Amino acid sequence: MLALVVDTSTQAVLAAVVEVTATGFAVRSQHRTVDQRPQHGERMAPLVELALSQAGATVRDLGAIVAGTGPGPFTGLRVGLVTAASMGQTLRRPTYGVCSLDAIGGVRGQVTLVATDARRREVYWAIYDADGARREGPHVDQPARVAELAQDASVAVGDGALLYADRLGLKVLDEPRYPTIEGFAALAAERIRAGAPSEPLTPLYLRRPDAVAAGGHKPVLR
Repeated sequence: MLALVVDTSTQAVLAAVVEVTATGFAVRSQHRTVDQRPQHGERMAPLVELALSQAGATVRDLGAIVAGTGPGPFTGLRVGLVTAASMGQTLRRPTYGVCSLDAIGGVRGQVTLVATDARRREVYWAIYDADGARREGPHVDQPARVAELAQDASVAVGDGALLYADRLGLKVLDEPRYPTIEGFAALAAERIRAGAPSEPLTPLYLRRPDAVAAGGHKPVLR
């Protein structure tokens, strides 16, 4: 079965097609763009089209759609989730969510801090045991606070960890920097094989959006 994977939780916008079999999965195509000033809305649709084309597939060939649920900034994160939800509804295909930090994952054999850039001088973060299981998070905090809470971690990964490596006091690996297609596929494969019911794609914003609705109008005449 073919599945489309999309993620817009970070500066890296991802679209990929994976083939899920009874025993594993294979990446048929993947495309990622990284921009310091990401334009998720403009990037998503062309990347989906490119991923499908390279895989020799059309939207009708898809059996499922997988989306990164964050955590991530409000404006960017919702682009991938809306894309996945709308495609799933239109095509009548199941949609499955995967925490984007889980798709980066921990370093096997080591307690790992995974941190991505949350802007505002903060990071989204989670801690993974040596066996890869998430035991803490996801949360959003300033790097200094994360360093206090992740003292038992021995290594860190993610673009947030690289950005604030000097404040975390941990060995920081260059890769993986962003959520990986292999991570998404591995975490969604069992649900896809089982034909599990479609899931609501609930975003992990972890904080309020910058844009808020205006309050009541103030009178201009006294």
